[in-house]
Amino acid sequence: MVSVFDHGLLYGDGVFEGIRAYNGLVFKLKEHVDRLWESAHTLMLTIPLTKAEMQSAIVATLKKNKLRDAYIRVVVTRGVGDLGLDPRKCPRATVFIITDKIKLYPESLYQKGLEIISVATLRSHPESVNPQIKSLNYLNNILAKIEAINSGYEEALMLNTHGHVSECTGENVFILKDGRLATPPTHVGALRGITRQAVMELGAKMGLEVKEEIMTRHDIYNAEEVFLTGTAAEIVPIVKVDNRVIGSGKPGTTTGKLLKAFRELTRRDGLRF
Repeated sequence: MVSVFDHGLLYGDGVFEGIRAYNGLVFKLKEHVDRLWESAHTLMLTIPLTKAEMQSAIVATLKKNKLRDAYIRVVVTRGVGDLGLDPRKCPRATVFIITDKIKLYPESLYQKGLEIISVATLRSHPESVNPQIKSLNYLNNILAKIEAINSGYEEALMLNTHGHVSECTGENVFILKDGRLATPPTHVGALRGITRQAVMELGAKMGLEVKEEIMTRHDIYNAEEVFLTGTAAEIVPIVKVDNRVIGSGKPGTTTGKLLKAFRELTRRDGLRF
């Protein structure tokens, strides 16, 4: 049970990671656990397990639920306290692990591509709630998602306070133009995504010039290809942004090659159980 006095529930005071298991392999488990610890460290939140114990607990949960292909949600909250904000009133963090199935988009969408819209809700300022912290408070993302849904779209492109592209509500964004693969740098409000990093490395191996680059919607509109990356979504081709057709209006060739290479990577990079 999770107490109603848990500060993760009352105030969104906690951190999480979303991880994938593919055919008995937990993809990039070390990287996800390391990022969980970084998020907790910034919040001065002590995780009551070692990293090795956390990895073992994740594998044990998968085995208990008899899952070899799964989405894994690891949550660490501040723990049980009182109705005030003071984190000192929470003597021990709460940890729980969920293993289940997830399907954000139908497979057909990867063939035809997704249309998205930019929204008025701005990405949180790094000195407000730093986007590098995968915290339990996702209201910034949820408000942007609501705007997209109300406009008839499934996903929203978010800008920062300077009008620069940061990310979508749950995915990083990439553009391809003239052999250059670019994604917004983390200081503009983009999460240092695990899938994002994997795609950057795959792109470099394919001979692309890969870089972090500040970009505006103009750069998005005029890209040859646009796609999103995320643990749950993997690589999603984007064919239209704010009603501007991207490239040919169909998922790009390079996007398809990266998706194929990424899915091959998920079969060999991680912890086998």
